[in-house]
Amino acid sequence: MARMDEFSVDCSESNDTQLRTFQIVTSGLERKEAGSTIPADISICDNCLAELRNPQDRRHDYFFITCTDCGPRFSVIEKLPYDRPNTSMAEFALCEFCAAEYKDPQNRRFHAQTVACPKCGPKVFLLDPDGKLIDSSDPIRETGRLIAEGAVVAMKGIGGFHLACSPLLPAPLKKLRKSKKRRQKPFAIMAPDLDTVRTFAHLNSFEEELLTSYHRPIVLLEKNDDYYLSEQIAPDLHNIGVMLPYTGLHTILFDGARTPAFVMTSGNAPNEPIVSDNEEALSMLDDVADYFLMHDRRIVNRCDDSVARVVDNSLAVIRRSRGYAPTPIFLATEVSKCALGTGAELNASPCLVIGRRAYFTQHIGDLEHQATVKFHNEALKNLMQLVGGDIQAIGCDLHPKFNSTRIAERLAEQNGTIAVKVQHHYAHVKSLMAEHGLDEMIGICCDGFGYGTDGTAWGGEVLKCDGEGYARAGHLEPQPMVGGDLATLYPLRMVAGILSREADVADWLMSRTDLFPHGKVEVETILRQLEKNDFTYTSSCGRILDAAASLLGICHERTYEGEPAMKLESAAIGGKYVLELQRKIHDNVLLTTPLIAEIFARRNKNKIQDLAMSTHRYLAEGFSELAIECAGQNGIRNIGFTGGVACNSHLVAMLHEAVRSRGYRFFVHKEVPPGDEGIALGQALVAAQSLE
Repeated sequence: MARMDEFSVDCSESNDTQLRTFQIVTSGLERKEAGSTIPADISICDNCLAELRNPQDRRHDYFFITCTDCGPRFSVIEKLPYDRPNTSMAEFALCEFCAAEYKDPQNRRFHAQTVACPKCGPKVFLLDPDGKLIDSSDPIRETGRLIAEGAVVAMKGIGGFHLACSPLLPAPLKKLRKSKKRRQKPFAIMAPDLDTVRTFAHLNSFEEELLTSYHRPIVLLEKNDDYYLSEQIAPDLHNIGVMLPYTGLHTILFDGARTPAFVMTSGNAPNEPIVSDNEEALSMLDDVADYFLMHDRRIVNRCDDSVARVVDNSLAVIRRSRGYAPTPIFLATEVSKCALGTGAELNASPCLVIGRRAYFTQHIGDLEHQATVKFHNEALKNLMQLVGGDIQAIGCDLHPKFNSTRIAERLAEQNGTIAVKVQHHYAHVKSLMAEHGLDEMIGICCDGFGYGTDGTAWGGEVLKCDGEGYARAGHLEPQPMVGGDLATLYPLRMVAGILSREADVADWLMSRTDLFPHGKVEVETILRQLEKNDFTYTSSCGRILDAAASLLGICHERTYEGEPAMKLESAAIGGKYVLELQRKIHDNVLLTTPLIAEIFARRNKNKIQDLAMSTHRYLAEGFSELAIECAGQNGIRNIGFTGGVACNSHLVAMLHEAVRSRGYRFFVHKEVPPGDEGIALGQALVAAQSLE
């Protein structure tokens, strides 16, 4: 599989009219310039699949079958140039058959660095929980049968371990949730083909193309009316994450396994990076795995599966990792300085910008945990080694206590430069502008939290951005976070703070003590805090969506990031606007107290789906009004939507409709993740511009 982004040819004349030989010579070890393109891991190709299924072929049933068109790339690369000696495949000496193919210019495995066969390549084996080898002539198909019968298997893939189980049986799913401490967070599944996917999910042509692309991401699909998989896979959500097999191992796994799919979630201990080493897997996953399916090819760069979604007929890459990273995103405008953005604190993914290329690392995770900080540093060091370039500017978040900020300050000291602190939401909008090659934009940025220049928590912002920087042109009404960060975990606290501004909520809260971890004592503490005005404020859009979800009885506790808002989005499907409430904007502030008060008043009078949809409509129309007014005042035609909430299908569609109907251009992300994984690009660009 080849992708050509830039093309140039150096020509010289020769009197020789006949080409006698053709050969690929040994790569030079000296790097001529920075900005190398590191190939991403890609799915198995049709030619290899045909050979895999051909009993007469040497590589029949070989789980690690690959060619120049497919297979692992980034996950095996130690260093550049991308030659076999510089990969973990160097540990497997080619047999005569594979060596002949490797050297034959007419063979599709000519200089395929991962070429191998059952005789000379990596081997697969099945172990019991104690790490003892299970005698099996067909360990992969045996694994498929074990999973279908109810076992949980830790399975080594391209970029790390998956934990796999049946999507139909409750016991293994409960075991998986307990071990990974994921009470509600959805699991991804792998189905063998599109026909099977159609039995439980809706599929349009765009989603089919995405599922079968060589990237092979997890794609969020809407459950259909005939959905029959366990509700424990994606509780209270209208969609489910689905991927297709992307290796020979996955393909063989389905043979003989009487199941329509396998649950495939990342193999890791809670709050730690995906496990990639065999011994590490045996020690860290032994409490959940009944068996281990392993191979002996070392994973150099661990890499989670990517996640994508089709929103408003447009691609949204939610997590850019296996299949995408670290292949660069090409920018419309060249950056004169080599710049780095260290990313956010949650869902971190650093980005290195050289010229017109933006290189994101694979998905890292949340930097609140030391193991993930270590992974962040390793991934960043490896990226800089592979790509090259002398870092001249480093951008980071404005928050002084984030680990990502501390990492930037340390790197700046090491590189003799400064760490440029960039406001969180400006970095979001800057990333969106860079992706579309725009010099100016009115950016609507909605998420859960971003440190504001006034020291408060922002998250529902309208920013005017141009070559001079940015200005806060509008935002949501700041609302009290009763109990600080506890209000992000228990959104009924947000409801209490908002409603207390208009009414006495004591009796109502006391009637809901069962919804708080500490019952009556906790409610009494909340009431005292309300009486003393003892709390911080936030303009976060995420917190308003959370509050609506809790008020409507959809979700009272956030057990994973975005949970209440995601469940509110699901609940809103098929709903209509029922509020007798005009949008209230005062001094460029969209008021949300009237919204929550109106939902409170109607919670027992209207359908939940109508009130859920009304919440989305109120916010979308309010944000579009703020953005369009700002755009008109400043003569700007570009309006964009970014931030984690920009994955919400209702809000994207509503904003798109409102903005386009007024004659403005509407932009969302295509390749850069709209959430916090995408802000490192904006950080890097702001840092680079600070030196101009």
